[in-house]
Amino acid sequence: MSQFPPFISGLDLADLVVNADLLQLSCDAIEDLHAETNPHQQLSSTLSVRHKLVQQSNCTIIAFATSPLCTKDHILQGGDLVSSSTLEEQKFPLFDFLRSKGNPSFSILRVAINLFEVYFQELSQLKDQIHDSTTEELLVNSRLIVTGHSLGGTIASLFTLWLLDNIKNTTRRNQLPFCITFGSPLIGDQGLQRAISEHSQWNSCFLHVAAFKDLSPGIFITSQPNPQYMPFGTYFFCSELGCNCVEDPEVVSWLLKSTITPVSAEEMGIDDYSGIVKHLKSRLIMKDNSQLGQPVTPSLRPEMILQLKAIGFEITAQQQNNIINDLISEWERHENRKAQQMKAIDPNEKLNIVKIRMANLEWYKKDCKAKGVGYYDSYKNLYFTRDGEVTKHKKVLFDYWKKFVEDLERKPQKEGAFMRETWLFAGTNYRRMVEPLDIAQYYRQTGKRDYLTYGRSRHYILLEQWQKEQTEKLAGPPNDKKKQSVAGILTEDSCFWMNVEEALISCKLLKDETSSTSEKQSARESLNTFEQYVMDQLNNYAVSPEIFLEKSSFTKWWKDFQEIIETSHNSPLTDFMKNRRYRQYERGQF
Repeated sequence: MSQFPPFISGLDLADLVVNADLLQLSCDAIEDLHAETNPHQQLSSTLSVRHKLVQQSNCTIIAFATSPLCTKDHILQGGDLVSSSTLEEQKFPLFDFLRSKGNPSFSILRVAINLFEVYFQELSQLKDQIHDSTTEELLVNSRLIVTGHSLGGTIASLFTLWLLDNIKNTTRRNQLPFCITFGSPLIGDQGLQRAISEHSQWNSCFLHVAAFKDLSPGIFITSQPNPQYMPFGTYFFCSELGCNCVEDPEVVSWLLKSTITPVSAEEMGIDDYSGIVKHLKSRLIMKDNSQLGQPVTPSLRPEMILQLKAIGFEITAQQQNNIINDLISEWERHENRKAQQMKAIDPNEKLNIVKIRMANLEWYKKDCKAKGVGYYDSYKNLYFTRDGEVTKHKKVLFDYWKKFVEDLERKPQKEGAFMRETWLFAGTNYRRMVEPLDIAQYYRQTGKRDYLTYGRSRHYILLEQWQKEQTEKLAGPPNDKKKQSVAGILTEDSCFWMNVEEALISCKLLKDETSSTSEKQSARESLNTFEQYVMDQLNNYAVSPEIFLEKSSFTKWWKDFQEIIETSHNSPLTDFMKNRRYRQYERGQF
């Protein structure tokens, strides 16, 4: 559903949903399931869950129903919320995958989660019929529809969420289940709504059909003074007068609250919904096609009035000046606010800007090398006029990737991991190019030490951690291609220059007669560690040959180091440097 504008296309999108026949097929499957119910089950005082798998020509349908048929009392008796921490304490953390660092908790409707737990064995067997746990893919060859009415709809929603977590990440949208509920009460709080919306595709896998006068969809919003329940997915509001699709959760909440009153509310069965769907289908056939896709007037208000009328509001002139007018005004402000936010955040435009900034830095790096100095030292010492301009590029890239990493960290574990792998190459290039500039800026300030503790941004740490997790799977000695291309690489350890700066400080401490014995001992140990570190990087062809340029901070360190080491000192790195083997290194022949 998310490929359509969330508000203005509501009427046309609703027509498309009706025309697709999925609503009628879902209603039919639920009605067939009800017809198969044992009469003794309908007399039982205990709710039970039943399901049916139906194979259609263009889809596979799983229908859920409760016995006896659900009533308002069944819903209200189990209408409190159960937190994710309580579920964990009760040894039923099945939906713990919805938790993340940015969204550590959520709550689910008690009657729904209790039924799911009681019938978990049967639901697990059903899942095994349609899902391969080895390949993590669905076993059905057509679109999978999961559906249910009232409390059966809440089971359908939870079952779909469970399936979504177990399906291997795929860009093929038809390989994801699609959940259609009829008259289902809300099943969770804002934590659940946020957890679902954080997944890039999950929110669009839910369509909740809510009839204008049905009590159940908004029962927890209208029956509680401070409702904690929040909707998710797309809502298909309908009546015999028409239908409308709404995705925005705030707007959905307003409509659920506004369309249900104690006087007008009814408990509507699946047969009522089936009747509405059939009526909408026949109405759509007779509808003048010229009305579809007409341009929207500049003001949102006329379109909003049309949409409210479509779902059953009887709007008179007097009403427009009172309660309905207040609702429309608030709705209009909300949509205008959202439009401004969307205008301010254009992801494609931002991505293009990021690419341009990276290209500028790559050009800056090549330009510095042509002048005989590495870009790290040029920026640190501000040798050229252009060095100051680099700060602007660096800030844009830093802000973009810092927010991107923070957003990834908030995503639930499975989707976050998939996104990290997708963007890892770009993120690693960014870190290797930009973090040395941050290190240069840090050590440009007199007396600064220990960048790792006091200067490093957390998003660099996470990018490095994710990259190491990935490369551990591919670990091995450098191949010929890596050796031959070493002249043009970015130094792999983005903190290499931090280690160089700390080594320079250690040399200074050893030269300084005022340094204490313990300071000098610590400095010698640090230099021994640094020598081994650099040699490891060279053996792996992991540093750019730019470190050997005449004006390089590394070359300055080597000169300082030679002045303080004893003539008997011998190490692989001193041998490498004294014999100028860095010339062979640059050609990939070391």
